[in-house]
Amino acid sequence: MALVRREVTEGIQDQSSSEEVVYSITTTNWGSDPTDVSVVAYEEGNPEPVTDTVFPVNSPVIVEDTIMLSPLKKLTAGKAYRIEVKFTSGSNVFECYFRVHCLL
Repeated sequence: MALVRREVTEGIQDQSSSEEVVYSITTTNWGSDPTDVSVVAYEEGNPEPVTDTVFPVNSPVIVEDTIMLSPLKKLTAGKAYRIEVKFTSGSNVFECYFRVHCLL
């Protein structure tokens, strides 16, 4: 299995601390029919995951080649987050990520 780590092309997302946003990843560039999806969130500069805080419900939904994440919420103003999404397509395992800045 190949493990590839890539930042999504949409770049850094902005979100306020009071917002709850459902992000989605289209996997077509990596592979189709994703399975075995896992999502982990980190506050940048901190190696400990904050997934349980910012994704209190962590149940991604797969619709064809799109992975819809659970709502991202409870962010801390002024902090930046790295959201890593790992999935399987065929016999390959891919991991992409995106960054979210929480506005003041």
